Amino acid sequence: MNSIVEFLKQTQGSVFIDEKGKQKTVTLLPPLTEPELSAFEASLPCALPEDMRELLRFASGLDGPACRLGDRFAIEKVRFADMQEFGLKEVFPHAKELAVDGCGNSWIIDLTSESKAFAPIFFACHDPPVIVYQTDSLLDFLREVVRGSNPPWESEIAEVDRTLDGRIWRKNPCAMSHSRCLASGDHELKTFAESLDETWEFIDLRTPKLGDGYSWGRYGAKTANKRYGNKRIFACQKKTLGRRFLDAFR
Repeated sequence: MNSIVEFLKQTQGSVFIDEKGKQKTVTLLPPLTEPELSAFEASLPCALPEDMRELLRFASGLDGPACRLGDRFAIEKVRFADMQEFGLKEVFPHAKELAVDGCGNSWIIDLTSESKAFAPIFFACHDPPVIVYQTDSLLDFLREVVRGSNPPWESEIAEVDRTLDGRIWRKNPCAMSHSRCLASGDHELKTFAESLDETWEFIDLRTPKLGDGYSWGRYGAKTANKRYGNKRIFACQKKTLGRRFLDAFR
């Protein structure tokens, strides 16, 4: 039994009423044809998991829930088979977009050649320029979309979009210094640090919890970012205010 397909069957046709009294009915987006499925699989860095193949033969997404994120924005559509390139290649080289928040920010699936499932899911924000870990389950993501479409319109998705992204920007809680990583007994973290110098700070998101993340644009629009292969260990290069000022005119 495919748990996501079963959830979509239960959700299809549900009627949500937003805070303004407007009704929205959940509908499923059409399944992929076999040629579309083949093209989508060819765009992936990994084999298409069988549960996703079954899902995409049932539906390619859902339309209609209004997962509330704030005073103006909501997730109203989720797509399972994004064919476009996401951007932020140095952070997410093979990301697939699931949903957007109405002001240019996205929830993406971070896929690598080692992926066995369509996970994990991150919130990629440009204002502030941070990424935030959401969940390692597409089913959980969909459940939260639906939960946030009902009174009191609260969800873990809204928490990430409205609160946790700002916390990462203000406090940079997951950042580690170059010296700390060099002294680490973790081989991957130490090896990554050895390849860079003390101007870099590091973020380990291999085993994240809700709300973990890092400020990919913390040091200005031209902040340099790197990733340690397929591992979810990231680094960004620190810059002085003077260097950031000069970069603004380049």
